[in-house]
Amino acid sequence: MEKFGKSQSVTRVEDLRFLTGEGRYVDDIAPPEALHGVFLRSPVAHAVIAELDIGDAQEADGVHAVLTIDDLDAAGMNTAMFAVTVDNQDGSKGANPNRAMLARDKLRFVGEPVALVVAESLDQARDAVEMILLDYDDLPAKLDREVGGEAIHTDVPDNRAFDWGMGDKAAVSAVFDAAAHVVSLEIDDNRVIVNPMEPRGCYAEWDGDRLHVAVNAQGVWVPKNQLVSAFKLDAEQVRVTNPDVGGGFGLKGMVHPEMFSVAQAARHLGRPVRWMSDRTEAMLGDNGARDLTSVAEMAFDADHKAIGYRVHSKCNLGAYNSQFGQLIQTRLFSRVLMGVYDVQNTWLRVEGIFTNTAPVDAYRGAGRPEAIYVLERLMDRAARELGVDPWALRRKNFIAPDAFPYAASTGETYDVGDFSRVLEAVGKLADHAGFAARKAASVAAGKLRGQGLCYYIESILGDASEGAKVEFNEDGTVSIYVGTQSNGQGHETVYAQFLSDQTGIPAHLIEVVQGDSDRIAQGGGTGGSRSVTTQNSATLATVDKMMAAFRPYLADKLGVDEDGIGFDDERFRAEGSNETPTVLEVAEMARADERHDLLTHQERMTLPGRSFPNGAHVCEVEVDPETGQITVDRYTVVDDFGNLINPMLAEGQVHGGIAQGIGQALMEHVGYDEDGQLLTATFMDYAMPRAADVPMYVFDTEPVPSTANIMGMKGCGEAGTVGAMAATANAVQDALWERGVRQADMPFTPLRVWDMLKDGSERA
Repeated sequence: MEKFGKSQSVTRVEDLRFLTGEGRYVDDIAPPEALHGVFLRSPVAHAVIAELDIGDAQEADGVHAVLTIDDLDAAGMNTAMFAVTVDNQDGSKGANPNRAMLARDKLRFVGEPVALVVAESLDQARDAVEMILLDYDDLPAKLDREVGGEAIHTDVPDNRAFDWGMGDKAAVSAVFDAAAHVVSLEIDDNRVIVNPMEPRGCYAEWDGDRLHVAVNAQGVWVPKNQLVSAFKLDAEQVRVTNPDVGGGFGLKGMVHPEMFSVAQAARHLGRPVRWMSDRTEAMLGDNGARDLTSVAEMAFDADHKAIGYRVHSKCNLGAYNSQFGQLIQTRLFSRVLMGVYDVQNTWLRVEGIFTNTAPVDAYRGAGRPEAIYVLERLMDRAARELGVDPWALRRKNFIAPDAFPYAASTGETYDVGDFSRVLEAVGKLADHAGFAARKAASVAAGKLRGQGLCYYIESILGDASEGAKVEFNEDGTVSIYVGTQSNGQGHETVYAQFLSDQTGIPAHLIEVVQGDSDRIAQGGGTGGSRSVTTQNSATLATVDKMMAAFRPYLADKLGVDEDGIGFDDERFRAEGSNETPTVLEVAEMARADERHDLLTHQERMTLPGRSFPNGAHVCEVEVDPETGQITVDRYTVVDDFGNLINPMLAEGQVHGGIAQGIGQALMEHVGYDEDGQLLTATFMDYAMPRAADVPMYVFDTEPVPSTANIMGMKGCGEAGTVGAMAATANAVQDALWERGVRQADMPFTPLRVWDMLKDGSERA
């Protein structure tokens, strides 16, 4: 087809049910007869289990079962959690110590699941958990990102999970040796907790030897495959469904251990079992995010052209490999290592370290925010040390528009880009020229003002293939089956809107079907900003197939030549006929003729390449030097998302992403004490951004349509976070620089900023 989305800002149809309490989340849909599960979790960071006595708990009122790892073993389950590993620089495999679904022999982080109690009521299960006797012999807790310390796993004696590298180290060293200028900076990226509005949960039920698990995930196929493996079943014996999901942000894109014990309890008891995490349990047991330190260096020639870049990162993996933990700060970090700058000599070394903390995995952006944060903090420092304007330094080093498609040193091929145009647009929108006057006004009021710039690019991740099925129903409605999974992005709106744009079917008659492995055989789920680009491309392919099937049928019905049949926005038109049927009317004709083959159409497609959304964030902060309090006063974004399907939803995604980036920069931070106890296990201790902490953003787009898909789209779901961290941090650094502060790391809480100012003034 030759027409695509109309780029209309359509409000989200699903919001009505969400805002009126009609959402159907996993805790809403569990069967009424389901028993309640509660997990006993490790109270210490590192210890050998001396005794685990569940006898009293088994006898407690209402308790039906108490499961430990021994019970999972006795059931014949494959109890090892799955994790992807990377290769070390020497070609050996990264460490992959066994992670059992419930703790075996040792406790390795506070919050690790140890046993599952199943009872008639939630209160009874909670009471019984308190009756379990867990005795243990303490071991020293390892918390730093350095090799060595008390071994957490016997098969990883030095606690180093991997030592990964990418690039030609020797060649890059030679470039640095010959450089006119070298700038370096150590950059800390603090650990955060994901905290979706809806914590993780699931319920499980068996019908004979067939398992059904409903889980609030970001797709049904990853959990299904792992359930098949864990229970040693055939694929047809496992059904996974996703109801409404209240936020995912990467946390729900991988599999956590609790689901398997819940499923085994349901099999053992012959009754459905449900489990829903509470907030503190989530903060203890969920995968964390970020948590790395990088030393970054950039080499410049005498004209301030960047000629080399190298980074050495040390990342905290937590106590175990999570599903994608080793990938995040290696392969995914590397995708955008050099950002939007024309440098071919790059070297990246990453060491992954096991510690006695919760595992770390994907969080909005999954490696790309971390990489851009390092790069853009360093670019700002380089501008200061070279004595040049940070905007001009970036512009000088941008990849030129005529250099695309551009083969980056990391193996990525950027299809299109016009970074100078985007930077010019954001400069005007942010009133960059007026910053000096605003700063003078702040100084007159006794405040410090700083401006931070970040130019980001991200690489869309995930499966490049996706499928769609369109089915015409007897009641005149249409169902579109999709392989992605909404967890708050507005998919029900955008997919119905897009199909309506292509076929003329009224959007209110289109039902979006997702999240059921029985009804949808294959899909890539949601993550890496892949959803709208891949899913709508699959929809286009399906509509093409539908039209190819409808035309010969309609030609026969109307007695006209098939080549003379065309389709405008809403109707078929045929030379030699006054009939102008709609797509729905053609489907009804086919139903009347019992042409059931024309009532269902499906197709799969694979995108030829990834798209690369990019853009510029400009943040202005004001700092009260007496208290260290930071106010984000202005925030401006111009993004290149290519062609937009629904601009309103795209802007909403950017707004949410910026809030998460600002949140990490200014307040969100995970704290452990020296024994590995989590100090930030409630919202009393873990600060989340509120409306008062973020300004009214100014947002615009400068589209450069992608060539990697027929619609020219670029994913946008994670872009806000990718740019916000560095823009905010650079703004704070800018404000503090004149007071002598040279090392400024997140989170910029009032106390930390006050301490930085005090230390900076003393050094000055």
